[in-house]
Amino acid sequence: MLINKGARSVRALATHGVLSGPALERINNSILEEVVLTNTICQQGKESSKINIVSIAPIVGEAIKRIYENSSVSSLFV
Repeated sequence: MLINKGARSVRALATHGVLSGPALERINNSILEEVVLTNTICQQGKESSKINIVSIAPIVGEAIKRIYENSSVSSLFV
């Protein structure tokens, strides 16, 4: 629908990519140009040229540092 309405490309983003059942096949056969997921769920064995995994390590590390230093954690998410 988005392509039919003039979109040049379509991407999907998810925090926790639960790629169960035929999800990987559906992604590979879809119009989606890219699917961006965080690494909160291991995607080993579910590689695809359309899937881009983004690490949450930097933000978790910064949150731990701020908690240790008694600094604001909420400002990370603004």
